[in-house]
Amino acid sequence: MKFCFLFLLALMSGGLAAQAGEMKLQAQLIWATNDKESPDPKHKAVDKALEKKLQQLPWKWNNYFEVNSQDFALPPKGAQKVSMSKKCVIEVKDLGDSRVEVTLIGQGKAANKTTKPLPKGDVLIIAGDSENKCAWFVVIKQVESK
Repeated sequence: MKFCFLFLLALMSGGLAAQAGEMKLQAQLIWATNDKESPDPKHKAVDKALEKKLQQLPWKWNNYFEVNSQDFALPPKGAQKVSMSKKCVIEVKDLGDSRVEVTLIGQGKAANKTTKPLPKGDVLIIAGDSENKCAWFVVIKQVESK
């Protein structure tokens, strides 16, 4: 059974309207592979800053493609479920003090859960299982309002 990989990443600033106190986040579903191009023309290469961060990690993949991107706001002490694809959903809970609990749900089953800080500029990584030579990640960044 194939599961998504989840990456939580606070790298860039972006825009999204939210009420005071809400944590503003962006989630990206990323496909990691050694193939030079994605077989899906809708996928686009990740931006250079994210690519550089991912290539510094001790992984075997050389290329990263964005499959989907979702912006959302997490209310104080609240939770949000975000569908990244037909098979991949994340649930993010605000635990206060920039700490979040993230559950990765792959094909309807909880694949992994982690609780960690997600301050602006930091990277948080969570992974699930995969059957083939590529990987799927969800990258979550804390973003600023424009």
